Amino acid sequence: MTDHDAGAGPVRRVNPEGLAPPAGFSHAVVATGTRVVFLAGQTALDDTGRIVGTTLPEQFARALTNLLAALDAAGGSPGDLARVTVYATDVADYRAHAAELGRIWRESAGRDYPAMAVIGAVRLWDPEALVELDGFAVLP
Repeated sequence: MTDHDAGAGPVRRVNPEGLAPPAGFSHAVVATGTRVVFLAGQTALDDTGRIVGTTLPEQFARALTNLLAALDAAGGSPGDLARVTVYATDVADYRAHAAELGRIWRESAGRDYPAMAVIGAVRLWDPEALVELDGFAVLP
């Protein structure tokens, strides 16, 4: 078994040999902290409640910013993320922009990825929303 990032905090990423190398996620996360923060689904809403951005990368960047703002307000940081689920209205579009989305993630949240999944959704709460992110974090 090899660890991608043993980490000093309550979250340790585990990427075992014998599984395909992870790109943009960790195969497993071991969380040993004492506080769990559950993060509600975040879309590309601005502070007035309007969806901003017309492309998936634009909306992903705003949704991630919103998710990280909620985490920060709860006392956490990106390295504390144990799990993130991405809901996309067009998985093919998500895959087509994967490299750009990865760059956006690294610029906002760093190089450590939580356990992640991308789920295709027919529609999100706001009809203009192309992507939504939710998750949980473990804090010391």
